[in-house]
Amino acid sequence: MIIGLVPKRSSVGAFMGALLLILGFSCSHATKAAASDSEASARQSVPTRAEIRPVSELKVTATIPIAKQADWVKVTSTAVWIGGKGPFAVSEIDPQTNQVTRVELPGDPCAGLAADADNLWVPLCGKTPKLARVDLAKRELTGVFDVGPGAAEGGIAVGAGSVWMIVDKKGSMARIDPANGSVVDTVHLKPGSYNPVFSEGRIWVTRASGAELTIVDATTGKILGNVPVGRHPRFLTAGAGGVWTLNQAKGSLSRIDVAGRQPVVTLPLHVPGSGGDITYADGEVWVTMMKTPLTVVDASRPQTLCQWKGAGGDAVGVGLGSIWLTNLRRGTVTRIALSDVPRSCRAAANR
Repeated sequence: MIIGLVPKRSSVGAFMGALLLILGFSCSHATKAAASDSEASARQSVPTRAEIRPVSELKVTATIPIAKQADWVKVTSTAVWIGGKGPFAVSEIDPQTNQVTRVELPGDPCAGLAADADNLWVPLCGKTPKLARVDLAKRELTGVFDVGPGAAEGGIAVGAGSVWMIVDKKGSMARIDPANGSVVDTVHLKPGSYNPVFSEGRIWVTRASGAELTIVDATTGKILGNVPVGRHPRFLTAGAGGVWTLNQAKGSLSRIDVAGRQPVVTLPLHVPGSGGDITYADGEVWVTMMKTPLTVVDASRPQTLCQWKGAGGDAVGVGLGSIWLTNLRRGTVTRIALSDVPRSCRAAANR
């Protein structure tokens, strides 16, 4: 996900301000002041640099052609779905055979992928933004709805029986009925909010133009508060009791405790830039950025384990025994077996 390349993708006072925000999910008026120092205060307790390794050391199981450009990854329980351009489509990869089934779309899949038990949800950019629904079992387009993403490089989430998407640059988050694509509620967030994730009954939304995460109750639609993170957070994931934001200003990673019992921890990954991606799987957080295709973090500590430099990177998914890493420019997906990742770079081996 690259903006510009393709249209889409430590003071004690500051520490206490962040702690109070986490504990109560409130006091949003203090967010701006606390956010300015959140990265610096968190760095006091974490390593400053991961082990740097060449990406060429990772054994490639398969390189799978997708389209002229390959972007966005969603791993389900049975397959891997990739967004593509040239043509506009989503492509399913069969993990048993690496065969690809393409479902063409009436617009640019520009702002993430999300899946529920039955459907893949695909925001589409164009003159009139839309939302596409793809049947996972039938591998066919079953709906195109008159609601769409507010900007490229946004995101989409599924949870509490609804689909959630920011639909304009003002920060309006639509709650969408998955049966018919109708908007049943709208939550008004700050401008610059684009990327949601669902976790623990709440929707967590990054504000790419700011330095905070907004928490929304997924049942009532009520805004519960704001939490300061690193500057310019965009992509995010959830797992291991936390929500994790990739902060594009300095290329850092912030962890927010979903139970509200711990202050924010920010790891300096040293991968600044306007693109990238992040995902959680099995106790590990994986980050990708152009020229730094993979970084792996032990989610339980948290601690950066290894970082691989080299060509490729931009969107990543982990599951079905493999890492699925797009190469945007080449339009391919690289498959790397998790069993082939060096043992010293795996979370389980470091506990």
